[in-house]
Amino acid sequence: MKFQYKSNDYHQPQRNGALAGLLVLLFPVLLPSLFSPLSHASPSMFSEWNGPKPRHLPLLKSALQHQKEPNAPKPRHLPLFKSALQRPSANAKQSDLWLPLANQGWRSCAQSANNPSLPQKSQGYIQVFLDGGLNQQRMGVVAVTKILNATLVIPYLEVNPVWQDSSSFMDIYDVDHFINVLKDDISIVKELPNEFSWSTREYYATAIRATRIKTAPVHASANWYLENVLPVLQSYGVAAISPFSHRLTFDNLPMDIQRLRCKANFQALIFVPHIRALGDALVSRLRYPSIKNRGLDGVHLEETAYTNKIQEPLKFVVLHLRFDKDMAAHSACDFGGGKAEKLALAKYRQMIWQGRVLNSQFTDEELRSQGRCPLTPEEIGLLLAALGFDKSTRLYLASHKVYGGEARISALRRLFPLMEDKKSLASSEERAGVKGKASLLAALDYYVSMHSNIFISASPGNMHNALMGHRTYENLKTIKPNMALLGQLFLNKSLSWSEFQQAVVEGHENRQGQIRIRKPKQSIYTYPAPDCMCHG
Repeated sequence: MKFQYKSNDYHQPQRNGALAGLLVLLFPVLLPSLFSPLSHASPSMFSEWNGPKPRHLPLLKSALQHQKEPNAPKPRHLPLFKSALQRPSANAKQSDLWLPLANQGWRSCAQSANNPSLPQKSQGYIQVFLDGGLNQQRMGVVAVTKILNATLVIPYLEVNPVWQDSSSFMDIYDVDHFINVLKDDISIVKELPNEFSWSTREYYATAIRATRIKTAPVHASANWYLENVLPVLQSYGVAAISPFSHRLTFDNLPMDIQRLRCKANFQALIFVPHIRALGDALVSRLRYPSIKNRGLDGVHLEETAYTNKIQEPLKFVVLHLRFDKDMAAHSACDFGGGKAEKLALAKYRQMIWQGRVLNSQFTDEELRSQGRCPLTPEEIGLLLAALGFDKSTRLYLASHKVYGGEARISALRRLFPLMEDKKSLASSEERAGVKGKASLLAALDYYVSMHSNIFISASPGNMHNALMGHRTYENLKTIKPNMALLGQLFLNKSLSWSEFQQAVVEGHENRQGQIRIRKPKQSIYTYPAPDCMCHG
């Protein structure tokens, strides 16, 4: 980014000090990347700086207003965008859009056909060290514990290397509920007995240990655990498995084991009470906007209940906008920011993945036509508009951080001015318990998403997959964007709005939550039928 300073002959020398002071004040604002640590997930060192009030406030405000936001390209699809802005309200279409899914002949069915029973004697204690974000912490470990007739220790969550979130399993999930729901299937303890207190994360980090299992292949079979982990349990009484993500197959397992996985994932895992309470408040404020600014204390909850009785609840859509810098850089796609943006993303890609993610061998057109580029906020807005949502639609934005910030979201906000998020719906005091904790923020978004009328994700990913599966299990409407179709439509600059809209509507008729039978190697958490659901 280049900054030009145009001097004027009438400036007096004595004003140089003031201008220098102004530049010192503006420098962290104009070039924030120079004042940030190398870690891309860390906040700026100046984020909590409480400096004196600027002496030249009018000049500073003018400078900030004239300073262009980074990554703020104009709408890339300007003709479509203008048409979408001018579109009339689509009440008839919206009435169809908001209809819940019809009964598809499937029902949730996570209970085993056989009466659950605990083994007479536990073979030992299973420890797991889970990595990844909230939606990678699937409960395959419950099935492994059952296979081995062992006792499960509440999982240990690794500190997320990207967001540096140290939240524990007990910080996110209601552990007592988890234990109670599964009490007839497996034994669960919150901590190891004192005799095994030496088996800690630090213990396994310092040397090779006989009780650590670190060779579990991705999608390992049940026999692999019986042959490799059971002997360790029998010899030492404890086995620590790390890493564990996706370490149990989805195929060729007894139905009782599959059903147990479903029960753990869809019934045993619920969030801690304060996440559920805040989530309920956000949902109420989306459905009843007049209570938006009310608190969570008892008096206000009574007022909310009264308001709910006299008002018709409004419907809302949750949009999971997965468009952070990691996603943009990893995709190697062009997002309209010009050569400077391409270079910046290429450098970021090299810094974060150290050459493990290379620049794509495909052109941007090829990547888009294959559906491999994440949808920008503008593009997901055009998709929603083409489907029939209009300016009266209440939209909740579930997102951690959007690449390009508010400038990148501005086109979406113009299309849907009633867009809300955690910050707009909850006060800073209400958000204090989740501030800076990526897993808890994701849990809050997940909770609101499960209570929405419609859910849509801008791009495939862990959050998309987990919610798609969970909402399928509950028979809730979920729109799955046709990425390849949309990529090809956005490449066609000659399309009229009516042609674009017709293609979008036709291309998404069967992508709104219809049951998809799981194929081999696919996750039961994304495609719960037939393992977690019964037909008829």
